[in-house]
Amino acid sequence: MAEAPASGASTGRKNILKTLEFDTRLLGMVGAFVIVCLVFNILTEGRFLTPRNVFNLTIQTVSVAIMATGMVFVIVTRHIDLSVGALLATCSAMMAITQTQFLPSLGIDYGTPLVAPVAIVVGLLTGAIIGAFHGWLIGYLAIPAFIVTLGGLLVWRNVAWYLTSGQTIGPLDDRFQMLGGIGGTMGETASWVFGLICVVAACVAIWLARRSRIAHEFPVKPMWAEFVLMGIAAILILGFIATLNAYEVPTRVLERSFEDRGMVMPEGYSEGYGIPYSVLLLIAVAVVMTLVARRTRLGRYIFAAGGNPDAAELSGINTRLLTVKVFAIMGVLCALAGLVASARLSFHSNDIGTLDELRVIAAAVIGGTALAGGIGTIYGAILGALIMQSLQSGMAMVGVDAPFQNIVVGGVLVFAVLIDIIYRRRTGDT
Repeated sequence: MAEAPASGASTGRKNILKTLEFDTRLLGMVGAFVIVCLVFNILTEGRFLTPRNVFNLTIQTVSVAIMATGMVFVIVTRHIDLSVGALLATCSAMMAITQTQFLPSLGIDYGTPLVAPVAIVVGLLTGAIIGAFHGWLIGYLAIPAFIVTLGGLLVWRNVAWYLTSGQTIGPLDDRFQMLGGIGGTMGETASWVFGLICVVAACVAIWLARRSRIAHEFPVKPMWAEFVLMGIAAILILGFIATLNAYEVPTRVLERSFEDRGMVMPEGYSEGYGIPYSVLLLIAVAVVMTLVARRTRLGRYIFAAGGNPDAAELSGINTRLLTVKVFAIMGVLCALAGLVASARLSFHSNDIGTLDELRVIAAAVIGGTALAGGIGTIYGAILGALIMQSLQSGMAMVGVDAPFQNIVVGGVLVFAVLIDIIYRRRTGDT
């Protein structure tokens, strides 16, 4: 009789989770992330979850997370891309030499408003062209993606070296650097406004999804469950904003800012950094990639081709052209990641993006993307990137040597794939 209440409580929890329609894999990932954060917070005596470290963690995650969203599409279509770190380096080198060599040779000097936009366009075009070239080799010449991108890893890493003659290029344009993290943030007020807009958007999205299910005569959750989801979304968004706003700008930086404007800083004045522009870029990429995956013909074709390539081709999908598009998208995202990475450093270096290909693949796989193809989510890949970065940052704060950090990350990747295999066997999701 003593076991009855526990059984009833367990059944009640399962019913609540079923009613809310939570993705059990997502819950598992969130749980793992929370455990990682709590463990490292204890080991670092409370330093891991400080506003400053959370801020740094977010800006360090951005470049890998951006590429991980594209790697979802690549893996879903049953391919792999081992060249993303090298392609990031080539795009970064192109943007750096555009700012410091090419544009000045045309009389457009450093600091001109045109410098950053032109450099970014050059980087995006470089990524798109190289990515499409990889896709053409894979799709039309039937060279395995593993071989093409392994060759790309060697080729583009060294192309980047020759473009810069092996030198560090910088400093980069000030406006360009604003997309790197701490050098460009929204500030407290704008961050709260953005947060409220996101809360409203999340609530509207939940409500519209309910209306759509009703219109198509699908079963819907009870109203209380919808309001619970809205509340959870609001708490997560506003809590994140509050944490970033709590990281205050150093007093000396504020004083210098007031001096530049010919003013004296009021006594006791403080100001938070708020949301970095690089995080806004990641959010924009996540939204666009999610819409592409769920709301466009391209997204439907990508998942159809990954689920059953032969059936997709027989149904009229041009899988060869689709491969070119997927790798072109991956190339553009590598360029965006290169933009963020070099802007955060304020210069281009030869080792930028080293081993990022492994981190990106690990993030996508940890996030639930099936290596067999056909299954994957954008939000899962971003959460996977955040877990990866949390592990690395936490181990660095504890004082773990870099080689052992890579050992742990490799072990976590293998364990994540094992868990994914077990999960799919039990659920029949193959």
